[in-house]
Amino acid sequence: MNLELEFSGEIWYWRGPAPWFFVTVPEEECRDIKAVSGLVTYGWGMIPATVRIGKSRWETALWPKDGSYIVPIKTNIRRAENLDEGDWVSISLEVHR
Repeated sequence: MNLELEFSGEIWYWRGPAPWFFVTVPEEECRDIKAVSGLVTYGWGMIPATVRIGKSRWETALWPKDGSYIVPIKTNIRRAENLDEGDWVSISLEVHR
């Protein structure tokens, strides 16, 4: 079971105890993810996914937040793609088991 999605979003910064950068998954795509979440989550609502931005591709997990999902953007990816807070990015995402 694979779910492939493409969307765009703005990179935002969370200062929290462990600072991190994210892109929020749009509402329509979140509905698609929620429809398969019971089949793929490994706990705490985390959803395994392969993400691509530009030429960078990596394995991660989508985090549940406020009824939606967020995509964590690793530092090495932001550096490789020359991205920062406030930048708008196109994301290809594959949800899998």
